[in-house]
Amino acid sequence: MIDKLCDQAGGQNATVACFYFDFAAQKEQSSTRVLGALVKQLVGGLDETPEEIFRSYQEQKSAIGGRGPQFSDVVKMMQTTATRKQTFICIDALDECETTYRVKLFDSLNQTLRRSPGTRIFVTGRPHIQAEVGKHLSGRVVTICITPRRHDIISYLHVRLGEDTTPEAMDRSLKADILKKIPEDLSEM
Repeated sequence: MIDKLCDQAGGQNATVACFYFDFAAQKEQSSTRVLGALVKQLVGGLDETPEEIFRSYQEQKSAIGGRGPQFSDVVKMMQTTATRKQTFICIDALDECETTYRVKLFDSLNQTLRRSPGTRIFVTGRPHIQAEVGKHLSGRVVTICITPRRHDIISYLHVRLGEDTTPEAMDRSLKADILKKIPEDLSEM
């Protein structure tokens, strides 16, 4: 989906930024770092770095130890970049974001949407996060539930098992167990 969006945005006056939350790295994925990663991608999609962002970078660089920007500065940078071009922000696995960071992230996204009506945000996550997204991005959310179909999962598994570089390590019984058990477990997600 992100590749297709990038391809379509490439010929237009638009820019795309994405972030994938990783459960194993929750502590490192603070609101400031997530927004910073998004801003970096958005600035990279601009023809030139906005003066406000360049100035802020220079100020932080000259501070003792070269500290990073504060959260409020990163939010302003996000808003600045989002007003330059139509902006698409993709956030994957939002349910893996630590709850305390999620609230600040929602607030900053809301601020960006208010300042830049051309911004579109695409968020994925497990169903339990849907109410929280609706609450924090109220009036700006369209929800699409995507559930895996058993035959799609089985087709995918057949392809992946066919790519196994050590096929002799798996007998027919193990393969049958994989093709039976994984689709059953995934249907609960």
